[in-house]
Amino acid sequence: MTEPLHSRATTALSPSAADLLCRWVVRQAAAQETWFLDALERLQTSADERALHLFLGQVPRRLGKADLELTPQDLTAAHTVLPGWSPLGWSLDGAARVAGLLTFRGQRPFAALFEDLVRTADARELITLYRGLSFYPEPASLSTLVGAGLRSNMRAVFEAIAHGNPYPRDHFDLHRWNHMVLKALFIGSRLAPIVGIDQRNNPELARILLDYADERWAAGRVVTPELWRCVGPCADALGAYAALQRALTGSPAERLAAGLALSQTDTPSARHLLTSVPETAALIGTGRVGWSNLHHYEAI
Repeated sequence: MTEPLHSRATTALSPSAADLLCRWVVRQAAAQETWFLDALERLQTSADERALHLFLGQVPRRLGKADLELTPQDLTAAHTVLPGWSPLGWSLDGAARVAGLLTFRGQRPFAALFEDLVRTADARELITLYRGLSFYPEPASLSTLVGAGLRSNMRAVFEAIAHGNPYPRDHFDLHRWNHMVLKALFIGSRLAPIVGIDQRNNPELARILLDYADERWAAGRVVTPELWRCVGPCADALGAYAALQRALTGSPAERLAAGLALSQTDTPSARHLLTSVPETAALIGTGRVGWSNLHHYEAI
C-alpha cells in the first residue's frame, strides 16, 4: 500500500529524496500547501502525463521562484539520503518539480518522458531536470541526455550536472568524467563542488590536465589553481614537479594550490619543494586552507 504523501512529508523516519523535497516545499508553501500535496497525490495515483505537464507548468505560478530555504540539518539529511548530494542553490519551484517527477508513475519508461521534457525545456527547467538525475528511475538510462547537457553552452546547465550532483560520480565512465572536469576548467567553473572529485581522480585525467596547464602557460594564459588538485596525487608518476615548482612562483592561490598538491604526494621531491616555500607550507599546515576554500585566495 502506498503511503500518503502528506504523511511522508512530516513523519518519514528514513526519508527518500522525494520525502525530503516534499517536506522542504511544504515548509515554504504557506497557503499553497494543500494544492501541492493534492497535486502530488494525483501524480502518485494517475499515470496521466497531461496531469504531470499541468503540474510542472503550474508550480512556478503557485509556489513562486524563491530560493529553497535549507537548514544545516536539511543538508545533513540530504547527505544521508545520498552522500554528496547538495540541494544548496535549488529553488522552491525546482524542488517541487523534481518532487513531482519522483512521485509520478507513468506507463512509459522514464527515459522517454525525460527526453520529452528536456527537448521542450527552457534553461531554468533544464537546470531543475538535471539536478534530480540521481533520483530518477533507472538513472543509467539517461546517459545520452546527460551527455547533451554536458555539451550545453549554458554554464548553469552544465553546473546543474557537475555541481552538488552525485550522478556523474556514480554513473559516468572514465572518458565522460575526465571530459567533464576538463570542461569545468575550460569554462571557469569550480572543481570543488564536483561530487567525487578526489575519489574519481585518475592518472589519465592528471596527464590531460598537466598538458592543459602547459598549453595555457605556452599561450601566456593563467592556469586555474584548482587544476593541481587532480595532478597532485599523480605528480610523481607524471614527473609533474617542474610544473608544480612553477606554480609555486605564481599568485597566492596558485602557490597554495601547488602546496596542497605537493602535500598529497609523500615523496622526497614533494617534501623538498614544500620546504622551499616555508610560509605556504606553514599556512597549509594550520589546516585552515584546503581545496574547499581555495577560491577565497584567488582575489588576493
